[in-house]
Order: sequence, then C-alpha cells, then structure tokens
Amino acid sequence: MPMSSSTSSLAYRHRIPVGALPAWLVILLGLVTAIGPLATDMYLPAFPAVDRDLGGGPGSAQITLASWFAGLAIGQFSQGPLSDRLGRRVPLLGGLTLFSIASAGCALSYSYHMFCVWRFLAALGGSAGVVVPRAIVRDVATGMQGARIMAQLTLVFGLMPILAPSLGSLVLSVGHWRWIFWFAVVYGALGVVAIAWTLPDTMPRDRRIALSIPTVLWRYVTIAREPMFLSAALLLGFSAFVMFGYLASAPTLFEHILSFTPGQFGLFFGVNAALFITGAQVNGRLVHRVALDVLMLRGVTVVTMAAVLFLALSLAGIAGPRHPALVCCLIGLITGSLGFVNPNATVLAFTRHGHHAGSASALLGTLQFTIGSLSGVLLGYLPLDTTVPIAGTMAAGIVGMLFCTVWHRRHSAG
Repeated sequence: MPMSSSTSSLAYRHRIPVGALPAWLVILLGLVTAIGPLATDMYLPAFPAVDRDLGGGPGSAQITLASWFAGLAIGQFSQGPLSDRLGRRVPLLGGLTLFSIASAGCALSYSYHMFCVWRFLAALGGSAGVVVPRAIVRDVATGMQGARIMAQLTLVFGLMPILAPSLGSLVLSVGHWRWIFWFAVVYGALGVVAIAWTLPDTMPRDRRIALSIPTVLWRYVTIAREPMFLSAALLLGFSAFVMFGYLASAPTLFEHILSFTPGQFGLFFGVNAALFITGAQVNGRLVHRVALDVLMLRGVTVVTMAAVLFLALSLAGIAGPRHPALVCCLIGLITGSLGFVNPNATVLAFTRHGHHAGSASALLGTLQFTIGSLSGVLLGYLPLDTTVPIAGTMAAGIVGMLFCTVWHRRHSAG
C-alpha cells in the first residue's frame, strides 16, 4: 500500500509487506538498535578520565558500564509487554526520549553515584531500542527470511562499534569526555524525530494484548517454560557474557597490557567489530542453504576452540605483551564466530512466540543483558595485569554457551 499524503497519519496508514522490510526501515531500525553500542563503546576511551573526574577510584568506570547493562536488562522486562499492548511506535518514542534526558544527566553529573543512576535511567530508555526492532522483524518475517533481515539489521547497527571508539577518541582529542554524552543526547533526539515522522506500526490494533501485572507475569512464565525459547535465550545470554567481558576489559587489555596507542586501540576495535558483522552477513547468505541450528552449532564450535586456545596460551604466557598480534587474532576469531550464533539463536528463540513477539523479545533481552552484565562486574574486581583473567572470563561464558547449545539441539530434534 502506498504512503498516505497525510503526514500526520503516515506511520499508521503505511503497512510493511509480510516477509520484507524496506531498505530505509532496515537502516532506521539499525540506527535505533545502535544506541546500545553507541552508549557502550563510545565512552570506552574515556574510562581513565571518568575514573579520575568522578572520584570513583580505579575500576569504577567498569561499574558504570555494569549499571548500564543492568538498566538494559531491567528495562527490557517492561518494554516487551508495553510494545505488545501499545504497538511498536509509542514505547520506542518514549524510550528514546528518556534516553536523551538521562544522557544529559550523565553529561552534567559530578558525582560517581549520580552518574551511575543516570546511566541506569538512560539504559531503561535505551532498552526500547533493543526490544522493539526485534519485535518488528518478528512481526513481518520468521525462519530464513527473519534470519536474513536480522543479518541486514546487524550490518547497519554493527557499524557503530566500528565507529564509536574512534569517535569517542576524536571527541576526547578536542574536548571533554562529557561531550560524548551530549552527542548521545543529540543522537536520541534525532531518533525521536525520525521515528515520529516515518516509522509504521507493524502491530495491528486487533492483535494488541491487554496489559495487567498478573497477565504480564504469566505470559513471561509461559514463554520461559518453553525449552526452545529458554535454551536459545540463555545461549544468547552467555554469548553476551563473552562479548561484554571483552568490551569491559578492552581499554585495559589493549592500552595497558598490550601497550597499544589510543589510535591502535580504536583501529583494532573497529576491525574486530567488522569481523562480527562479516560473520553475520556470511551467515545471512548461508541460511538459504544450511539449517539455522546447524550454522549456530558451527559458530559455537569455532568460538569454543578459539576460547580454549586463548586461555591455554594466556596461561602459558604466550598470548600477551610478547605477541599482541596473536591476542588480536584469537579475540577476532571469537567475536567473528559469534556472528554465526547470535542472529540464528534470536530467530530460533522466536519460533513459537510470534503472537507475543514483544514480550518474548523483552524476556530474551533481559536474560541476555543480565547474564552479560555479570562479566563486567566480575572483571571490575579482578586484577587485570595479564590476559589470563580476560581469557578465563570469556571461556567461562563459552562453557555456558556449550551447555545451552546441547540443550537446544535436544529439544529441536524432539
């Protein structure tokens, strides 16, 4: 159906074809989803300055990152039911508005504890950018088509981890670290304008579900009791544990342990993110010839082998300052392999939950970020003077991925 000439009713009158998303909408949703990596990665180069200026002491910046991840976990728990009740547009608009306001609070904070509170609130709003785009994809497509669209989404939002650390370093070279959060304010505000002006609602009014606390809780219980969903969701959670462990430790690992310059750190960070995107795009091309669960299993197998090798060589003192290129290759192999795990696990988790995709997406995201945030908290209390704690933390997450993969395959075969 063509767009209405009435701008005020554009988003409600335009309908997305079943099984497809227009390129402009993929780009918009990808940029909305990119709020997560933007708010996470852009201030990684500012960790030393944040530690110094806010008075939290060494390692406190990692705790602020954990407060962001905790806010994402809790926020998604409510965003799913809201999007199933109110449609996709309203929660997204409200969430991005809260994200912008709270980011301004971060920029104006002069207390470590107040900064953590604002980061938590920003994550509550930003969680809409995680939940709603996935629900929109599930509204229009599933199976191989859903995996293909998810790969396209990964390509767009995956550009942010490539650009964000370098952009953060650029901001730091010309101004204060607080400018990073003013950039986030502008980004969120532009997102609100773009969504209000163009985004159609893929959740018809007759499919919206009544909202009450007992109904919401029972819906979550029903979703969580389904083994196909829970095994895939926990697999994504442990995958996030691995990735967040890398993110939380990256500034210390590259700039202090491996003695990279800020420019070298930004360059490798971008290359590593590109490897994840490449993995997701290759996966998107293969889904028409290879089953989703087979591709996911191959990704888990490679990431396990790479993590075991990273831990063994770290314990032996080989993967470290003497061979920084080896560390980069092993980490790149781990994150690149996750590009074959995350899109497929996401689609497989939604297989039986299309009628309440928002709630399923919220529960999936809550589990993902709850489990993922634990690695940042853990690393905040470990002495990061060698690569061993980092390799061990990533290996611990991959052990969880292995158990979940076996569990998922057993129920998938059944």
